[in-house]
Amino acid sequence: MSTFLADLRSLGEVLLAALVLGAGLPAVFALGVRWWSVAERPGPDGSVRHNFAAWTGAVICLAVVLAVVVAGVLFVAKAFLADRFGIHILGQA
Repeated sequence: MSTFLADLRSLGEVLLAALVLGAGLPAVFALGVRWWSVAERPGPDGSVRHNFAAWTGAVICLAVVLAVVVAGVLFVAKAFLADRFGIHILGQA
């Protein structure tokens, strides 16, 4: 019974990671693109109106996505970096 519960817990952890990275990260990217699209709007007289709250939200969303992508690449390449260049990152010995 304890093996079944351990397997079920592991399945839950994988499911949570899949939801966060598989659906959550693209949703954050889409939100950032959406906010970026409303950051500048033409005014009634033809001038450009800036929405700094939307621009700030877009930059934060896109920075989070970029940070996760860079962390993922470093995680995948950590053994290569440790072996070839002596850079020990993310717990690689």
